[in-house]
Amino acid sequence: MVKLNRDFYNRDTLIVAKELLGKVLIHNTDGNILSGKIVEVEAYKGISDKAAHSYKGRRTKRTEVMYGIPGISYVFMIYGMYNCFNVITEKQGIPNAVLIRALEPLDNLNTLALNRFNKPYDELSKYQIKNLTNGPGKLCSALSIDRSANKLDLCKDELYISDNSINNFEIESSKRIGIDYAEEAKDYPWRFFIKNNIYVSKNK
Repeated sequence: MVKLNRDFYNRDTLIVAKELLGKVLIHNTDGNILSGKIVEVEAYKGISDKAAHSYKGRRTKRTEVMYGIPGISYVFMIYGMYNCFNVITEKQGIPNAVLIRALEPLDNLNTLALNRFNKPYDELSKYQIKNLTNGPGKLCSALSIDRSANKLDLCKDELYISDNSINNFEIESSKRIGIDYAEEAKDYPWRFFIKNNIYVSKNK
């Protein structure tokens, strides 16, 4: 698999979001490869998007990374307990990002299961298997992605995304999830997911 380069991320955020589907997110933790195929994403268009952390050019210690070069990770915490992994897109100074919402687990399933449920994969129930990586906080837990992964260069070797050349799927779109505060922006159809994939969040 070929690692995505800077040019991939340095494009329109909506295009990047859709083209991330089917790619593979990889976390290399001391030689232990944890990975999953990206099956659901949400795009956030920065300054003009009321749902984005950088709306109206907001710059804080947390959001400063959004103004950096494309292809950098943005990991933030919600509800004081769940990490969310995002990819910075477009050129430096344009604070746009794509949230990775769900993965289809691929490698080291035992480690993913231990990270998520504290038990090996073959002891998981059908419900737990389906819920292993089908949400932004869940996938971060399974792949051991936390705030220490914030601001990592996704063009290097610790945390990155690869192209596995699999694109025989249909893409669907919907409104984004959990942003009812965002006025008209809550209705933008900027959530993209692989049709009929069981790991896509059940909220449509």
